[in-house]
Amino acid sequence: MPGFIVGAKEDKMGIRGSDTHTLMFQDVKVPKENRIGEDGFGFKFAMKTLAGGRMGIAAQALGIASGAYELALAYSKERKAFGKTINQHQAIAFKLADMATQIEAARLMVMKAAALKDAGEDYDLASSMAKLYASEVAMTQTVEAVQVHGGYGFVKEYHVERLMRDAKITQIYEGTSEVQKIVISRSILND
Repeated sequence: MPGFIVGAKEDKMGIRGSDTHTLMFQDVKVPKENRIGEDGFGFKFAMKTLAGGRMGIAAQALGIASGAYELALAYSKERKAFGKTINQHQAIAFKLADMATQIEAARLMVMKAAALKDAGEDYDLASSMAKLYASEVAMTQTVEAVQVHGGYGFVKEYHVERLMRDAKITQIYEGTSEVQKIVISRSILND
């Protein structure tokens, strides 16, 4: 439509395999027959779409965290320090135990939100909680995976640095972690 402009491709820190462009609308006229729903429908529709999208971002964050954990676990079984593999050192073993536990908790939260949606029940609170927790776990896990890899974690060849860059966006889009806390607190305080 006249006035619709696709901006230049953004040079992003993470999720570089997905192109991002600014969409600009300058005096765009949308015919009535292209409108979705009646007056006032848009906000409710957008909010329901966000709840579903948050679940998708939670699943994305869970995948990033799981990938980082799997790479760290495999590396810890290969890398030796002080005469034994690093996973035999308590500091690394406990780090891996925490990672596995947090990922499992995030997985259960994502599955609960999805199950509520599939059952046709209200899943707004569950999807916000899953998105908040899974995105925080993704960031924590990727930082820990870099740490387990030591100096190699900072090298692109080992992929954990990319996962760390990719994890950050999950704390931002479909509502920042701070926005999720607003949604969650409003829900629990209004019950």
